[in-house]
Amino acid sequence: MPVPWFLLSLALGRSPVVLSLERLVGPQDATHCSPGLSCHLWDSDILCLPGDIVPAPGPVLAPTHLQTELVLRCQKETDCDLCLRVAVHLAVHGHWEEPEDEKKFGGAADSGVEEPRNASLQAQVVLSFQAYPTARCVLLEVQVPAALVQFGQSVGSVVYDCFEAALGSEVRIWSYTQPRYEKELNHTQQLPALPWLNVSADGDNVHLVLNVSEEQHFGLSLYWNQVQGPPKPRWHKNLTGPQIITLNHTDLVPCLCIQVWPLEPDSVRTNICPFREDPRAHRNLWQAARLRLLTLQSWLLDAPCSLPAEAALCWRALGGDPCQPLVPPLSWENVTVDKVLEFPLLKGHPNLCVQVNSSEKLQLQECLWADSLGPLKDDVLLLETRGPQDNRSLCALEPSGCTSLPSRASTRAARLGEYLLQDLQSGQCLQLWDDDLGALWACPMDKYIHKRWALVWLACLLFAAALSLILLLKKDHAKGWLRLLKQDVRSGAAARGRAALLLYSADDSGFERLVGALASALCQLPLRVAVDLWSRRELSAQGPVAWFHAQRRQTLQEGGVVVLLFSPGAVALCSEWLQDGVSGPGAHGPHDAFRASLSCVLPDFLQGRAPGSYVGACFDRLLHPDAVPALFRTVPVFTLPSQLPDFLGALQQPRAPRSGRLQERAEQVSRALQPALDCYFHPPGTPAPGRGVGPGAGDGT
Repeated sequence: MPVPWFLLSLALGRSPVVLSLERLVGPQDATHCSPGLSCHLWDSDILCLPGDIVPAPGPVLAPTHLQTELVLRCQKETDCDLCLRVAVHLAVHGHWEEPEDEKKFGGAADSGVEEPRNASLQAQVVLSFQAYPTARCVLLEVQVPAALVQFGQSVGSVVYDCFEAALGSEVRIWSYTQPRYEKELNHTQQLPALPWLNVSADGDNVHLVLNVSEEQHFGLSLYWNQVQGPPKPRWHKNLTGPQIITLNHTDLVPCLCIQVWPLEPDSVRTNICPFREDPRAHRNLWQAARLRLLTLQSWLLDAPCSLPAEAALCWRALGGDPCQPLVPPLSWENVTVDKVLEFPLLKGHPNLCVQVNSSEKLQLQECLWADSLGPLKDDVLLLETRGPQDNRSLCALEPSGCTSLPSRASTRAARLGEYLLQDLQSGQCLQLWDDDLGALWACPMDKYIHKRWALVWLACLLFAAALSLILLLKKDHAKGWLRLLKQDVRSGAAARGRAALLLYSADDSGFERLVGALASALCQLPLRVAVDLWSRRELSAQGPVAWFHAQRRQTLQEGGVVVLLFSPGAVALCSEWLQDGVSGPGAHGPHDAFRASLSCVLPDFLQGRAPGSYVGACFDRLLHPDAVPALFRTVPVFTLPSQLPDFLGALQQPRAPRSGRLQERAEQVSRALQPALDCYFHPPGTPAPGRGVGPGAGDGT
């Protein structure tokens, strides 16, 4: 639909500016080229398929530069469309292959070889246009006479008239040859916007101001503009008259664009993307970005917009030290949003994390393997470097750098260097990565810490024995000393933290990851958490019934608590046991400790031994507490994360005073649990409720 003359005047400036644009008459596209060249435009559009780069067979024509110009395509005197003219500059690239006979004898071997060198060059040049919501590709055939063929020299240009685009839209242009011998050229052209669409800021809010007449009916759409793939609509509504649309600053991202059009047949749609350079939009983009582990080696970056970034693995040691990038021996990898990436790992490890950088600044860091493999371990990472003639060297990664082994340095790894090398040779270290240049090994350090503490405890026992002898000699003061000793033992047990056994039904892999995230978060508190997810090897070796029976007995003997994490699958299993008293045949999974645990858990509830030793929990939006069988509601059942403070209070020692830091710890657990909840309840690619953009988000018309 042609744009009225006054709208073009408003968008492009005063009348002299509009009148200065060249006018094209007629709806047909056309092409013309520099003197000496011949060119032809195909009658119909083609598919936009660049294909792979192939080697040039000799000298070829290649696009070197794109030049754009605004023109008017007019149907009538005052009804014109804004059109984009594109000039493609061409040059000769490549060389003729020298014949073998000419290389040997230094002369022309065959006169027939000269014919192609004196022939003209032909090329098929593709122009690809993309301006939301339309895209098209045209094919230009160009022929250059032999007299103009000079290697590395420009031969002229071919001009295409023209691509129609709406006022305010952004047009992306690519040019390449078919077949493609070089990387395609690209150019972005921003067309002028209409002045009745304006964006203003008011504190934390952003206003879209549309100054149109009261009787004007128009459509308004907000969408995420994607570099690759179709745009993602976010909000759409039909409106009337002047409007002020308010957006929250948290909804702003760089690729958020606005499209406005009158509700008329074949109306021109105006597009504007005003938040590309907004610092708040860039901050929101990284806050919304998430890393997702798909398999042991594959993962992806989930974000609303495309962004320039690169990622690398890093090693996070136990104790809060910064995560140290493993570059080298590994390298930084370019990251594409929503594209599966892989790291060449042999095994996963909870201390391995992924760092994502943009503009040489750390933007995102997540330990993807911690949810499935448990909390951070007290392991040291050994870097093996391989040289020529089977020479190799080893160093231990520490906060101060990589300490060579063996070494006389005063660092922790240097002092235990001989033991670490022995563990490596005896196969007690886990190999994480391996190639021709080196390898990465994770070696446990906790056993050496235990040996050191064993000596300390032995000294304490000797001291206690000597003290007992002295107290026997001073009978009057014995009771006072024993009371002090008892208080010390109790305080030591409190410092170690209460034991907690977490039982759940493995409904699906997503729920298992959610359970792993909860267990990891609880490990950051003074709790010693046991869950079958982290003990698969022992579970397979002992069997589910024997493993659970041993864990339950140890937990209750130490004054711990058993946490029953209810889900729809767990409720179904409990109801089945309560009705039949036995599990269904063939329903056992290889690691289903929950089903096996019911034979031991039910007697505790039926005989009234559960209160004080058991606690129930379920996740908000997944299960209502009333769905839990009545027998299990004889103990407190909490919903997470809404009742986290009460849940953590129930996990404390029975006689321990309620800590003033309980609310702070609940917030800490909630923050650690939130990414896993978002991933479980709102898988990537589906907008979460309440996070739509604009008024009535998600209620499109």
